[in-house]
Amino acid sequence: MNYIQDTYEESQYVRATRRVEELKKFYKHLAVYLVINIFISTNKIIRNLGNGESFEEAFFDFNTFAVWFFWGIAIVLQAFKLFGFNFFLGKNWEERKIQEMMQKNKQQRNNVKF
Repeated sequence: MNYIQDTYEESQYVRATRRVEELKKFYKHLAVYLVINIFISTNKIIRNLGNGESFEEAFFDFNTFAVWFFWGIAIVLQAFKLFGFNFFLGKNWEERKIQEMMQKNKQQRNNVKF
């Protein structure tokens, strides 16, 4: 294989490795989010029940789910970053653009005479 082919494959490998690392971070963050929020919500509900509230009052108290809500915003933003949020550029815009630039580079290489 030639140098350009090797470099291209190496860069593809590096990009794929980074993507996998980002996915691992996201899933860990999601798991921590679920475990901690279940723990916090359960404790708040039990505490509210101990203060004489009914189950409905304890469960539907905004403070019980405030952490879910605000931390959830961060989770959603991280998911959009990772999985895509292409309102402006359309679906698969990045991949199409990469293919387009690779095609231009290939054409430029073919036009250069050594």
